[in-house]
Amino acid sequence: MTAESTITLNMTALVAVVGYYFLINIIMYIVMSVDKRNAIKNRRRVPEKNLYLLAILGGGTGGLFAMVLKHHKNRHLDFILVYTITAILHCIVILFLFSKLVFGF
Repeated sequence: MTAESTITLNMTALVAVVGYYFLINIIMYIVMSVDKRNAIKNRRRVPEKNLYLLAILGGGTGGLFAMVLKHHKNRHLDFILVYTITAILHCIVILFLFSKLVFGF
């Protein structure tokens, strides 16, 4: 494998990782927004386990944005902790992958 093909492969992997995190955070923000709307209208809510799962899968940052912008679940310490911790951990994962894929170490 040549150096040029390795760089192309690494950049493709990096774009895929960044795209995944962007998408999962958009999904989390939308789900939180829908849950907020449903809470106001006394409709069926999104189960909390689903919100936690989305955070664990990488949507913690989107959850934090929804908490701030939509004022949803912002008084629940458990959500604040889970979203913050998962956002930090996934940022570390992204930085680790970035250093591996771009710099090779």
